[in-house]
Amino acid sequence: MSLLTVVICTHDRAGLLERTLDSLDAALRPAAGAELLVIANCCRDGTHALLEARAQRPGGLPLRWLAEPAKGKSHALNLALREVHTPLLAFVDDDQRADPGFLQAIVAAAQAQPEAALICGRLVPDWDGREPAWVHDDGRYRIYPLPVPTFDCGDAGRWITPDIALPSGGNAVVRTEWLARIGPFSTTLGPVGHDLGGSEDSEWFLRALAAGARLWYAPQIVQRHYVDPARLELGFLLRLTRRRTASTVGLTGHGVPPDGVPLWAWRKLAGYAARALLSPGAARRRFFLMRAAAALGEVEGYRRLQRAARPGEHA
Repeated sequence: MSLLTVVICTHDRAGLLERTLDSLDAALRPAAGAELLVIANCCRDGTHALLEARAQRPGGLPLRWLAEPAKGKSHALNLALREVHTPLLAFVDDDQRADPGFLQAIVAAAQAQPEAALICGRLVPDWDGREPAWVHDDGRYRIYPLPVPTFDCGDAGRWITPDIALPSGGNAVVRTEWLARIGPFSTTLGPVGHDLGGSEDSEWFLRALAAGARLWYAPQIVQRHYVDPARLELGFLLRLTRRRTASTVGLTGHGVPPDGVPLWAWRKLAGYAARALLSPGAARRRFFLMRAAAALGEVEGYRRLQRAARPGEHA
């Protein structure tokens, strides 16, 4: 049996998925062995044919794939949790490329840090020169976090806690002996198809850490995330920021407000919206529009909490 299974959940991204699989097949193999498990979630674009061909191709990592008919990434992830039987499970998203040392770095980190139930690495944007110049701004009005998942806690390994950062779900390794204690991913959170849902990974990590799991950051584990030019357009950025912020309300101690949305949330929204309207420069205007979108997401998140708390109503 291999030591490591790399899990990829995918939905109608055959082209990107093939790039991900190519990068993993090209990665240096750990002596203990590694294999791939791909969960095809309601795919209708030729993903099944691609995976069947890859599974039969000689020379690549051993690949097994399953179809999950229930639409939603969390359903696909939970199927994977039930199907992995190796000591280590690494999550990789279908729009990421693994660096050549990725697989060996995972095994090395797991061996060097036996107390780590969870391990995360460095995730960087896969820039190709088509991105607008403002994404590289580092001044007062830079847009952060970018819509391209990024995780970089420096060049040295360290223990990570929620007050420092939480990695994304496509940039994590878990010792499978912990899966029963952590439990499945929430099926009320996370993307369905290619919508803008999220936070299923953050909620899962928080639950793992609350159960006593320790999270180690290993910078030698490197992946590169595909940059979709459409995600760098202002309209998409605003929708993504609003949706993702709304999904995080309630994850880290927000209670259900007794008298509606907190007044401070309305004030924040009004303040950022006014500053966006009155800002003279494009960079400053974009910055405050993004802050206003996040504040609107907080308002929507508190409303969701209220609806969920009312008998007979659902978020």
